[in-house]
Amino acid sequence: MSPDKMGDLASAPRGTAHPASETPGGQRGSAAALGTRILRHGAYEMLGMLRNGEQLVLAIVLPLLALVALVVTPVLDAYGPGRIDVAAPGVLALCTMSTAFTGQGIATGFDRRYGVLRFLSTTPLGRSGLILGKAVAVAGVLTVQLLVVGGAAVLLGWSPDPGGIVAAAILLLLGSAAFTALGLLVAGTLRPEATLAVTNLLWILLAAAGGVIIPAQSLPEAVQTFVSALPSAALGDGLRSALIEGAFDPLACLVLLGWAALASLAAIRWFKWS
Repeated sequence: MSPDKMGDLASAPRGTAHPASETPGGQRGSAAALGTRILRHGAYEMLGMLRNGEQLVLAIVLPLLALVALVVTPVLDAYGPGRIDVAAPGVLALCTMSTAFTGQGIATGFDRRYGVLRFLSTTPLGRSGLILGKAVAVAGVLTVQLLVVGGAAVLLGWSPDPGGIVAAAILLLLGSAAFTALGLLVAGTLRPEATLAVTNLLWILLAAAGGVIIPAQSLPEAVQTFVSALPSAALGDGLRSALIEGAFDPLACLVLLGWAALASLAAIRWFKWS
């Protein structure tokens, strides 16, 4: 601080408010733009998820184990041209569920219990910024999963149809939106212990019989219609159509969009911040 400014402060009468602090460039300090705050919070949550051992197992280790198990066993022999061709899209759908639904649901549930959500919602980030930051974190973790799991699948002989890459990206985006909204709905309405139990149980049930790994059309006729309407089946079947046949599945996109809209509206209506 220059001697002139020191003299001005010393001569100011008691109780007089001092001017706001200035940056080295001479500009007054201010909060970052909303977009910057959202990206920073998303990066913070993403790193927190990747550093958490339990989350890392759920996001990376279990999908890799599932991929290897499906390739070395004859479980998927009747459902496509090759084991890896059917397994890889299903495991990518499983990654989306594990991060957007189970991982984000559990993290949000315990943040709600300890007052983190209520505190952050009163900061310049705000409630909308907090939710968008969580969506950014999900997208970041999912990108890491796609690189790791997709890379492992390629090493195992996977050759996805290039014509379906764009369709697959759209489906993954819609799937992450739908499952994030569902995870927030569960986390915002149930106690953390119940959220932990419900999200893990649903992850297991959907992975086993929700059309994620085994196509919904291959399940018993009595449950085909019900399973086909689930977001898990829409994502799994849509990714298989895109990455095996190079085809775009508009019905799968509509199902995922519908689940994302309904779950978001329900979360807005019933989500409790504390």
